[in-house]
Amino acid sequence: MEVAEWLEAYRRAWENRDPEAAVTLYAEKATYQETPFAPPLRGREEILDYWKNVARTQEDVRVECEVVALAEEHCFAHWRASFVRLPMRIRLELDGIFLLTFDSGNRCTSLREWWHRREIPAARA
Repeated sequence: MEVAEWLEAYRRAWENRDPEAAVTLYAEKATYQETPFAPPLRGREEILDYWKNVARTQEDVRVECEVVALAEEHCFAHWRASFVRLPMRIRLELDGIFLLTFDSGNRCTSLREWWHRREIPAARA
């Protein structure tokens, strides 16, 4: 799987709110760090639990991803997402960067994110 294909599978898993599809993208001992100051999730079980929470707390998800730079097993990607946050029913928009590292089987071994969010006013949602 190429990086663009991996990002497309990630996008589909997020938009479909499919934790099982999301976790298959990661190596068994992968790490996932959602924000710079949060401790990383370790292993597929913790990543699966994270994605189960995503599926419960978001709906009407839209995601875009694009590769910014590749270097050996590393990739920087820019992503944008919008979704309705449950249970508050507030539409949020996120804009972020991934730093991804892959193993020889094209499974993600490390995902680090930097992102910012904003609420979208009801008239635009």
